[in-house]
Amino acid sequence: MTDTPPISRFPIPDLASLPEDMRAAIEKVAEKSGFVPNVFLALAHRPAEFRAFFAYHDALMDKDEGLTKAERELIVVATSGLNQCQYCVVAHGAILRIRAKNPFIADQVAVNWRKADLTARQRAMLAYAEKVALNAQQIEDADHAALREAGFSEDEIWDIGAIAAFFGLSNRLVNAGDIRPNDEFYMLGRG
Repeated sequence: MTDTPPISRFPIPDLASLPEDMRAAIEKVAEKSGFVPNVFLALAHRPAEFRAFFAYHDALMDKDEGLTKAERELIVVATSGLNQCQYCVVAHGAILRIRAKNPFIADQVAVNWRKADLTARQRAMLAYAEKVALNAQQIEDADHAALREAGFSEDEIWDIGAIAAFFGLSNRLVNAGDIRPNDEFYMLGRG
């Protein structure tokens, strides 16, 4: 039997020592999911950054208008796969499987979204998300025209870019901190 590796290279604060608003946010997530995702604990040692990170995350990912929640997760899994972020692929892959009601989609998209079972609309969305994630300096009017042709509004185009950009930050932060995905994520939405 091996020792369980730490969940991060950085300090993990005691939950009881956190400010009340952060404790409440973490407890709410734990109540909903049945466990505390490691990223919450790993980012909690920097309260101001924790608050800013999750405020922007929630503003992008919890909207009820525009992109569906499954489309939002599709962007996260695709860009996190491109950025080689194990935590985000595993954690958001679980959420994608649940939201898309498809046990295969997250694995397909994380490895190579171009070979995944996707619609033309989803392919257009992920082509743009990939360009934002890897070559944002090359974005031009034709990229936006292709998205409008695929049926996306200006607000949805903004969201695709913002989600890809935000998770570029997240992927790099998680990789730098060597934050491990919770074991619980691996089986969610598979059966």
